[in-house]
Amino acid sequence: MKQKSIPAVFMRGGTSKALMVHKRDLPADQDAWADIFTAAMGSPDPYGRQLDGMGGGVSSLSKVCIIGPSSHPDADVDYTFAQVSVKEKKVDYRGNCGNMSSAVGPFAVDQGLVKVTGDTACVRIFNTNTQKIIHNTFAVEDGQARYDGDLSIPGVGGTGSPIRLDFLSPGGASTGKLLPTGNLVDVLNVPGLGEIEVSMIDAANAAVFVRAQDVGMTGLELPDYLESHPDILARLDAIRVQASVAMGIAPDVESAKQIKIVPFVAIVSPVADNPTLSGEVVPATEIDLVARVISNGQPHRALPLTISLCTAVAARMTGSLPAQCLSSTVEAEGPLRLGMPSGVLTVGAQVEQNEGQWQAVAGSFYRTARRLFDGQVWFSGDALK
Repeated sequence: MKQKSIPAVFMRGGTSKALMVHKRDLPADQDAWADIFTAAMGSPDPYGRQLDGMGGGVSSLSKVCIIGPSSHPDADVDYTFAQVSVKEKKVDYRGNCGNMSSAVGPFAVDQGLVKVTGDTACVRIFNTNTQKIIHNTFAVEDGQARYDGDLSIPGVGGTGSPIRLDFLSPGGASTGKLLPTGNLVDVLNVPGLGEIEVSMIDAANAAVFVRAQDVGMTGLELPDYLESHPDILARLDAIRVQASVAMGIAPDVESAKQIKIVPFVAIVSPVADNPTLSGEVVPATEIDLVARVISNGQPHRALPLTISLCTAVAARMTGSLPAQCLSSTVEAEGPLRLGMPSGVLTVGAQVEQNEGQWQAVAGSFYRTARRLFDGQVWFSGDALK
């Protein structure tokens, strides 16, 4: 059958890349989107490389962002995030991508969805996956987003113009509750592992936190090492499945096995000299907490931005596993420095406790983004029936 296409822009946002498409260019029936997105990204690919599409063979490079005008009174645009599986014909809308959120504002301005004046824009984004508001603030020049600048971020070569992301009231993005079980620490009975202590926190995206030592890890492992040890990944996935049920994300174990995007699995450990993918080692004195994350079944090569926020929120909640691993020298307030495979990610999280109840007020980051190309993305005609 003859190939078909839709207009698209390909962008980097933070440490991810995605196809950016207008909602108006997609079928009105969202159930028809999955066929288009998987075909465009080159999934399913049993070889795990997505050579027949736009994907890059890992979860952070197999994404689609759908943007359109917003009907929300506090937002300028609606943004729906689609995580496309690499080896399966599957698209998951249950979570948000914080890194790609940094590209949504510039895309909206460049495409004329939001008109701006002056040299700074603040685009208010309503993320439909989590029902949360994100403010995206960045420099503009002659009415278009500015991408060149001096900010460098871990995991991305070169520099770019800073983009500030403010996640407002991020608690309960996936489950409706910052503490889905009501507890800072729970014990999960995991088949093959026995009882495992975890913290299940939901801020920007849901995550289950586990101590590295409790799953046979040091916490300093790099993604290639984890990928070569399927026994460790299987252990972590078994924890994810049990946490999914405990958090109310899935009604039962079999359903949880099919919902892979949330909860993310975050492995936390006390500060130590942190090896990175570049070969450099970040000294322990420059880190407040060490973390590794499993995203959609794969070891993340940096940290998902939403889970960085979730980690920072959890670390500010006294008694949680991340808080237990936090450096004794960290300041009571201010940003936290998270050691991860690509270096150090600094994140600010404002957390309050009112009448015994924890509340995540806001979280903020700086990212960079870049428009890589625009035109038509092509796929098999079978995908548009």
